Amino acid sequence: MSGHSHEVEEGLAFLPKFDAAGLVTCVATDAASGDVLMVAHMNDEALRKTIATGEAWYFSRSRNALWRKGETSGQTQRVVEIRTDCDQDALWLRVEQIGAACHTGRRSCFYRKVEPEGGIATLVFVDAERLFDPGDVYKE
Repeated sequence: MSGHSHEVEEGLAFLPKFDAAGLVTCVATDAASGDVLMVAHMNDEALRKTIATGEAWYFSRSRNALWRKGETSGQTQRVVEIRTDCDQDALWLRVEQIGAACHTGRRSCFYRKVEPEGGIATLVFVDAERLFDPGDVYKE
């Protein structure tokens, strides 16, 4: 094992490994229930703002912009704990979610289950009730 990988995997220095686009994948879970709420990305600035403010900040690949979770919807995330995986290329945020995590108005972005039916996968809604109407919140 090289010295660098040993430091990343066993050391106490926080050395997040951003990908070629300057992003690191981030999974957010509900701190109380453990439910997976969403998967997003952070760039260095989003990570620094998250650590500094205790509020979740992300980087939108589709909008190519930094955003604070809930800045438009009011559905914010207070960060309880940040963890990194073994090689520091993914982050896990344990959060207190205010309202819905998903832009569709649902508590979690994971509101559909894959059902294998005769070798063909279809989707089935689970825990899919909306907490808000996205059309009322996100006005173009």
